Amino acid sequence: MTEKAAPRSERSQARRFAGWREHHGWSAAASLRRLGGRPLGTLMTVAVLGLALALPLAFYLLLANVQSMGNALGQNPAVSVFLKTDQAGAQANLLAGELRGRADVAAVTVKTPQQGLDELATLQGFSGAVHALDDANPLPWVLVVQPRTGLDAAAVDKLVESLRGERAVDLVQDSSQWRQRLDALLDVGHRAVLVLAGLLALAALLVVGNTVRTDIASRSEEIGVLMLLGASRAFVRRPYLYAGIWYGLFGGVLASLLAMAIELALAGPAAELDRAYGGRLMLGALPWWLLLAVPLAAAVLGWVGARLVSAWQLRKAA
Repeated sequence: MTEKAAPRSERSQARRFAGWREHHGWSAAASLRRLGGRPLGTLMTVAVLGLALALPLAFYLLLANVQSMGNALGQNPAVSVFLKTDQAGAQANLLAGELRGRADVAAVTVKTPQQGLDELATLQGFSGAVHALDDANPLPWVLVVQPRTGLDAAAVDKLVESLRGERAVDLVQDSSQWRQRLDALLDVGHRAVLVLAGLLALAALLVVGNTVRTDIASRSEEIGVLMLLGASRAFVRRPYLYAGIWYGLFGGVLASLLAMAIELALAGPAAELDRAYGGRLMLGALPWWLLLAVPLAAAVLGWVGARLVSAWQLRKAA
């Protein structure tokens, strides 16, 4: 008796699983046909979702490239030390030798007043002023101090303060300060992108939920008949869950396509900018895994919105 009951139970479970799988396939196909039956409404919903999800991608692309530019331009920040005008080359070379012996200094370059004048003459708008000068050169000796690689901001600040304390030094310019300000701005930007992405994801969830709610309300009589015939809530809401998945998936695909279109639109100006800086900017595109993850995440988001709304609507209709 037990041996006969076991195969019968296994066959029953197999039939239930086959029925469950068949209904999932029918629900996915039926919901897709239903979306295709109202193309205008579907396109409008997908367009709203795509635009909402593309905005965080665009801002992420902008911030990532600004950070790459900062990394490229801010590599090996130098400290310019301007000596007093009464200091001669001997004092400049002596101070440079002392600085090269410091543990927090990687290299020191000595620039003569004539080198500074030549560099000034190459700048636009300064050539005439340079030629108008007499033989006397008003520029001081300059030491370009390269901090040791790996120094944190506090150590660089300490180095700058010690340089300012030198008797022969008139002015110290720290080029790493702009990078610190840029990093602070980028931190604010990353936080803003996360907040924006969360708000737009919530907006996408509400859009899908409202669309599914309208669909359920328009089929309230059909749903009532199914529930009178004994259909479970899971059975009834399954097509609407797939509708939410389709909405999210198509909206996510559109968002990724819009992000790639933005990349293509900016590719030409970005290449010109990179060439202007000698190819050091290392501007890039959105990673492929992110472009693939957006449709999947949007599909999950659509499922969540449809699940919440359909459960509430069916509970109210019961």
